[in-house]
Amino acid sequence: MQPNTMKALEKSKPEEGLWMVQAPVPEIGPDDVLIRINKTGICGTDIHIWNWDEWAAHTVPIPMITGHEFAGEIVELGRDVTGLSIGQRVSGEGHLIGTDSRQSRAGKFHLDPGTRGIGVNVQGAFAQYLRLPAFNVVPLPDDIPDEIGAILDPLGNAVHTALSFDLLGEDVLITGAGPIGIMAAAVAKHAGARHVVITDINPDRLKLAQHVVPKARTVDVTREELADVVHELGLKQGFDVGLEMSGSQAALDQMVEALVMGGKIALLGIPPGKSPVDWSRIVFKAITIKGVYGREMFETWYKMIAMLQNGLDVSRVITHRYKVDDFREGFAAMKSGLSGKVVLDWT
Repeated sequence: MQPNTMKALEKSKPEEGLWMVQAPVPEIGPDDVLIRINKTGICGTDIHIWNWDEWAAHTVPIPMITGHEFAGEIVELGRDVTGLSIGQRVSGEGHLIGTDSRQSRAGKFHLDPGTRGIGVNVQGAFAQYLRLPAFNVVPLPDDIPDEIGAILDPLGNAVHTALSFDLLGEDVLITGAGPIGIMAAAVAKHAGARHVVITDINPDRLKLAQHVVPKARTVDVTREELADVVHELGLKQGFDVGLEMSGSQAALDQMVEALVMGGKIALLGIPPGKSPVDWSRIVFKAITIKGVYGREMFETWYKMIAMLQNGLDVSRVITHRYKVDDFREGFAAMKSGLSGKVVLDWT
């Protein structure tokens, strides 16, 4: 028997912060599972909700248990669930989809226009228990620990972005050395890129990038010209592939200039508001641009688990670990801009 109530982090009021509350343990439906949460990661989305910025105020209903990066174990199965078992260690896809759209019926689940997010539109994972459709559950192999399971969601963003284009033998430019950008650099090297360059204006993040991906070339664009790095690496025209992770218009402009004719860009970073774009430069350089949202269900999950089992190491991107009762310290670390991934322990 599960308890009737649980500890949870909730957006209880339309103001800055989250609050620790006692909430009812979710009741599952016939196609759901109940997961006891062991570890959760704090995401940039969670910071937006903590800060209660304009996006959060327009998007998130109150009260809302936040959080969507998690690992745990199944403690209850809905009556129609097959292929999963009680006690099984799992993570899961936090985007809940419908089945009626053209995209879903074509198997392109990540493009379903009716997608809802746990911890944003639906009660989330910053709690001792999470209800999740069995369809969204991703079993964890024994050789992937819970704290890595708890960051598979952002690693999936990195994998989806990095594998948007063929990287084997290519020279890759990544703008933005946040945790996802750093993990994308690790993925790019693992996938066979020749040179991987990652840029930022935050020296602490670049130092972390060098620690996590020693074979990547880090560039502080406030101190070093990217053109000089291109020359240093012996690139004849520039980079073949760009991964834009920062949401900075200046970074995108720099990327366009640094790419070869016919180069390719995958965009994950979200700019604040509207940004002016020099489209003529993009057109005349014949650049392909792809917007990336979430993770491909479930090919991205398959690929990243396979890479983790085959030597991809992103463990050093986790820089801070806290018991959930110390969640305020965890959020302060994330908001400082000095951290990598922050993991909360619910056990």
